[in-house]
Amino acid sequence: MDNVNEKIISQRIQNITESATLEMTRRSRELKAQGFDVINLSIGEPDFNTPEPVKEAAKEAIDNNITHYPPVAGFRELQEAIAKKLKRDNNLDFSPEQIVVSNGAKQSLANIFLSILDPDDEVIVTAPYWVSYADIIKLAGGKVVALPTSIEDDFKLNPRNLEAAITPKTKAFLFNSPSNPTGMVYSKEEMAGLAAVLKKYPDILVVSDEIYEHINYSGKHVSIASFPEIKKQTVVVNGVSKCYAMTGWRIGYMAGPLFLAKACTRLQGQYTSGPGTISQMAALKAMKNPPQNSAYIHDMVSAFKTRRDLLVKMMDEIPGIKTYVPRGAFYLFPDISSYFGKSDGETVISNATDFSLYLLDKAHVALVTGEAFGDPDCVRISYATSSDLLEEAVKRIKTTLKKLN
Repeated sequence: MDNVNEKIISQRIQNITESATLEMTRRSRELKAQGFDVINLSIGEPDFNTPEPVKEAAKEAIDNNITHYPPVAGFRELQEAIAKKLKRDNNLDFSPEQIVVSNGAKQSLANIFLSILDPDDEVIVTAPYWVSYADIIKLAGGKVVALPTSIEDDFKLNPRNLEAAITPKTKAFLFNSPSNPTGMVYSKEEMAGLAAVLKKYPDILVVSDEIYEHINYSGKHVSIASFPEIKKQTVVVNGVSKCYAMTGWRIGYMAGPLFLAKACTRLQGQYTSGPGTISQMAALKAMKNPPQNSAYIHDMVSAFKTRRDLLVKMMDEIPGIKTYVPRGAFYLFPDISSYFGKSDGETVISNATDFSLYLLDKAHVALVTGEAFGDPDCVRISYATSSDLLEEAVKRIKTTLKKLN
């Protein structure tokens, strides 16, 4: 018998939750293992394979014995390639020393907040937000200040609301465009409004998560770091997971003020060291490929756009579901609150979590509750899967929801 029990778990870990997206994926796998035909629309992962040239670069790295400890902040060659990419694609000037390569963009975010937050420091985030934002901030000892937005406003933050939320304890503003979970994309003019507020507060760090940069249906991506008045207080977080379908390679990066890069390097050196060498060499190949010349990226984004249009059209046909047209990423975040209070005689739908679990149990379709993203009226649907599966999933959803009165 064990002499210790769960009481030994720290309060820090007890205060954070399991990722809702990973939880739904786990539940889906459990149902599949029981023999059920589950369509998983919960995970944020492209259903494409890593491009062949990138895989070849990884094989060459193995053959060339690039298998020893890497520098903590990443190979210099990769840092230089990222700096060139930021200049090429975003017109941003960063030196290689200002770039830290990590085990995914998620670790880059964790590095940043663990490096800047003291207990009760505040981080302003726009709700809905990616599920891990809140828990990463809590893990670092900070406080989440969530600013709600609405589907009627395309889930975009009004600059007045941003300024009203700033207090002496505000340490950072976490920005995400294109957005997970909503797929909304800020225009340059809309970003300018936010930048005009933030320039008044030069001690507030702007953390810009741009992982969906190239999955954009509304034109060329604009980085909030491109506004010169806030460039020095902005850190860009990005990676290769989404646009190069390299989720499993675990390579992300941050590019920001030199003092922050040094702090993140010091932290990373103590708990993971540098990311895997083979993955870094694969990422190097991807970084050197201009997106405008990439048939792979063009084809993937074109496929996502076709699926988006199909999904929006089909969801619009379901009574009581309020939709909109996402401009980037590969998610739809419809308002399903009209189903709250309804029942099939056995189950009552009281909230978005009940709604999601009901569809998983009755329709065998996995979505993610909006409560995990800071919006209790919505659910997130990933359309990073085939059109055939999307059609079947929505057919099941429509049939199942008819049972609720």
